[in-house]
Amino acid sequence: MTTISSPTATKTWAKAIAKPAIEFALTPLSILSGAIPAGLRGSLYRNGPARLERGGQRVGHWFDGDGAILGIHLTERGASGVYRYVQTEGYQAEEAAGRFLFGGYGMLPPGPVWERFSKGSKNAANTSVIALPDKLLALWEGGQTHGLDLQTLETFGLEDLGALTGGLPYSAHPKRDPQTGEIFNFGVLPGKNAVLKLYRSDASGKIVQQGSLELEGVPMIHDFVLAGPYLVFLIPPVRMSPLPVLARLKSFSDALAWQPEQGTQILVFDRNTLALVSRGEAEPWYQWHFGNGYQEADGSLVIDFIRYEDFQTNQFLKEVAAGITQTEAKGTLWQLRLDPKTGKVQQIQEVCARTGEFPSVHPREVGRPSRYTYLAIRQSGTSISQELFDAIGCFDYQTGTLTEANLGDHRYPMEPIYAPDLRNPDQGWILTVVFDGSSQSSEVWIFDSAHLDEQPICRMALPTVIPFGFHGTWNPAKP
Repeated sequence: MTTISSPTATKTWAKAIAKPAIEFALTPLSILSGAIPAGLRGSLYRNGPARLERGGQRVGHWFDGDGAILGIHLTERGASGVYRYVQTEGYQAEEAAGRFLFGGYGMLPPGPVWERFSKGSKNAANTSVIALPDKLLALWEGGQTHGLDLQTLETFGLEDLGALTGGLPYSAHPKRDPQTGEIFNFGVLPGKNAVLKLYRSDASGKIVQQGSLELEGVPMIHDFVLAGPYLVFLIPPVRMSPLPVLARLKSFSDALAWQPEQGTQILVFDRNTLALVSRGEAEPWYQWHFGNGYQEADGSLVIDFIRYEDFQTNQFLKEVAAGITQTEAKGTLWQLRLDPKTGKVQQIQEVCARTGEFPSVHPREVGRPSRYTYLAIRQSGTSISQELFDAIGCFDYQTGTLTEANLGDHRYPMEPIYAPDLRNPDQGWILTVVFDGSSQSSEVWIFDSAHLDEQPICRMALPTVIPFGFHGTWNPAKP
């Protein structure tokens, strides 16, 4: 079994993941400074790996940790929070056994080879969330999604959304159209040649249309972009060798290989028919996440994303689980323009040289022109190979400038989430969860979106440490 030793580094950020997270029931939150804005009403949800060890063994990769959801509810009565592990079948079985039983993205099932076939991989439910009218979905790209109660975060169980029979995968990066409420997503079915499944859902989350396309080999596809009337996939030159995975000799992560000679493949689909419109190619790079996409007046598409020169980012993320990182993997904000009819790249350039990740935009601008991208960044001078993100920023495409929120020493934020003000359509708020390594505590910070470089509007204390997570969402209160 692939394991990593417990964190021994002195890096402050490692304290956040050194021990399994502690759940807490719905609890009133105390305000440390400032006040909750009167127009900020709704719920912030965040997902991430919360347990990275069992029985004295560490997971093989940060992506293997059991998912836990943080819910922050802001109402007229004040703020309350709740933090719960997603009660997947795998989590419950390993809780009862007190040890690892299953494989994951970066680890094999325990035991000799002949015993691994019956164990398979665990749905970690640890990557993202999306709020539906009647439930919250905990997302993990390798399988089905789990449904949870919007208020208490009680796990209902697996959700098929009307079409995910037989364990069809539903990725962790759905895109919701702000005008129609439609939700678009995808899943990748492995095989000699993988199959890309496309899903279009109504506002309730029910899948109403599907599409599919056979791919070349088994690529690594983590995210895609909604760009006006199109769905766009930029497929990096990372391919999995399926035989060692099927034989339970290698984990999925260890079977992935960087193959720059493949270049980056571009697939453009019609969002209404889910039919392929064009294919294109570009030079090799890797990306986990897109900021946004939209169509210009001339018909071209603009796509914003975090670009890495190679796949070393996967090794860095593996090292995070141990609390000791040493691999340099620099991702910066880039912008690409392409012709959707041909898939041909018209222009590609780096727009912000600061190391960053987890880009996001105003929810009403998803798939539409957007001026600002919010992202987690590293302060100037922060080590790329040894530190996690220690600031958040806002990049202005109109002025080409980056506005930075400096959180102070030994403070580490998660992905910044934009929350529109319910009273003033021109006002917005940026929410992030911050780990304070000096006090070994977690807090919720609220910033004015237009003044990110000023002090936070409000800081709220959380009852327990929240380990670094991946993605979240803001669910506004109904007017």
